Amino acid sequence: MPGSANIASFVRVGATDHPLDRASLHHFVYRSASYWDDAEDDADWFAQRRARMARIGHDTWIGHSAQVKPEVTIGHGAVVAAGAVVTRDVAPYVIVAGMPARLLRRRLAPDLAERMMALGWWDWDHARLRAALTDFRELSVSGLLEKHGG
Repeated sequence: MPGSANIASFVRVGATDHPLDRASLHHFVYRSASYWDDAEDDADWFAQRRARMARIGHDTWIGHSAQVKPEVTIGHGAVVAAGAVVTRDVAPYVIVAGMPARLLRRRLAPDLAERMMALGWWDWDHARLRAALTDFRELSVSGLLEKHGG
């Protein structure tokens, strides 16, 4: 669907951190079933991991080999540069780069970003998107918003 994120090759999103508070960092501590037939994986560890999953907004672009750590939110319309390591939330419609990722610049002015999120074109049906295709290609952001609301 159009609202999905654009994710390049070799991107890692929410990769598991190792349990820093335990006696060992090794996988056998929480992925125990992979090591012994009579042991189960640590269900609590995986439940905590699910609760800490990264969130990626609509119409985002995450570049080649970027990493997005657990608990991070990537805002709608944001761009994560190739190779970036995102350890903090990324605001909507900004571009971040580096290790750790830092604000490079805004993609859109804050007022336009708010209006694009209000427009929520990613929730439009396929026919409405097709009807507006020329506008997305030819109009400026403000022109698109004037014509379609938001």
